[in-house]
Amino acid sequence: MRSITTKFMKQITPTQFIVLGYLIAVVLSTLLLKLPISWRDGVYLSWMDALFTATSAVSVTGLTVVNTAESFSGFGKIALLFMFQLGGIGIMTLGVFLWLILGRNISLSYRKLIMIDQNRNNLSGLVQLLRLVFMLALIIEGVGAIILTVYFRLMGYYDDWFTAFVHSIFHAISAFTNAGFDIFGNSLAKFSSDYFVQTVTMLLLILGAIGFPVLIELREYFFGKHQNYRFSLYTKTTGYMFLLLFVVGAAGIWLMENNLYYAAMPWHEKLFYSLFNSLSTRSGGLVTMDVAIFSMPTQLLLATLMFIGASPSSVGGGIRTTTFAVILLTLYNYALGRSDVRVFHRTIKQEDILKSFVVFTAASMLVILSATVLAYTEQSHISLVAIFFEICSAFGTSGLSMGITTELSTAGKWVIVALMFIGRIGMLSLLFIFRKNQRKQNYHYPKEDIIIG
Repeated sequence: MRSITTKFMKQITPTQFIVLGYLIAVVLSTLLLKLPISWRDGVYLSWMDALFTATSAVSVTGLTVVNTAESFSGFGKIALLFMFQLGGIGIMTLGVFLWLILGRNISLSYRKLIMIDQNRNNLSGLVQLLRLVFMLALIIEGVGAIILTVYFRLMGYYDDWFTAFVHSIFHAISAFTNAGFDIFGNSLAKFSSDYFVQTVTMLLLILGAIGFPVLIELREYFFGKHQNYRFSLYTKTTGYMFLLLFVVGAAGIWLMENNLYYAAMPWHEKLFYSLFNSLSTRSGGLVTMDVAIFSMPTQLLLATLMFIGASPSSVGGGIRTTTFAVILLTLYNYALGRSDVRVFHRTIKQEDILKSFVVFTAASMLVILSATVLAYTEQSHISLVAIFFEICSAFGTSGLSMGITTELSTAGKWVIVALMFIGRIGMLSLLFIFRKNQRKQNYHYPKEDIIIG
């Protein structure tokens, strides 16, 4: 048995192992949610609904076919929280934490798996990285839960401290991991006029979606001993693109809805609706209103933001902010006649440029194919805009919906399940599944020009 396992481990690539790990996590989570102890009295969860919910939780998406507050018991909600953490900070992060508790050394092969799971390019400092990731996650979620607990109790949302704490800890973890699940019953609709709750939630969403490497560099900048600390190109690019998409998204929503849904609203309601929706589309999945009310142009803008998604090495999905940034920078530099791509007095590697266009192209083809399939299976009762919105939400692990999730056929649910899973593991991991453990070719064919454009 051991020889078979050893042979299997030699044949499988690190990427394939990580994908297999997430697949096993989904299967085990499905079995866990299928247990009667996970449901409330009078509730029954089918195998399809359990699989859908488990995939949504592990991929930290938030699309659901059942009401979380009304369907799951206390045990079921705790199980969901564990799934959020598993999917949010990564299988390898939790594995390293348990390994360190047991006093075990982290082998080279295990470090390679960490590198793949955290989307890193080298092996240096990986264990320390994951320690920081785990501690940062716990601290941020803990602080968020404490703030919300005190606020909920003092403002009279809940009659006792325990109930306030239960709702706060669930919401804080769901927001930081960008899971999009809620136990309020209607997402954040009850807090549509409570700007404090929205602000705390947005901060949690940002800290989860901006990427763990950025958080670690910010920690080093503010609390480290290094003087004149310089941010890496990755952090600069990620930060500026994240902020740009946030501002452009909010401004676009406000402008397109100003004379429509926003027509009778005061400016502060318009501002918070725009800010919250612009941020939540990037991976959060929590809403303060029904996005189906928005006009079609706004819905398409939200779908685009969901397709782009969050930053690499974060809790979010999509093609990622850096991919989109490199594509825009490549187009800009090419238009200027430059042979290389420059930003912040640095030159981006050709390999990273190629990866960006591969990810964008593969993701676009996946979305188009999925939309075609769903348009065929759901053609009798769901509009194409709603289908496109749902697909981008699943791929971007956002969790926003125009209300069609529960109406999907079994075939449609399978498509969304696949998209949520792909959104969590990433497009590169999906493509690398087909790679084998082999040496690089030591020869090349002659080059020849072809006509482009």
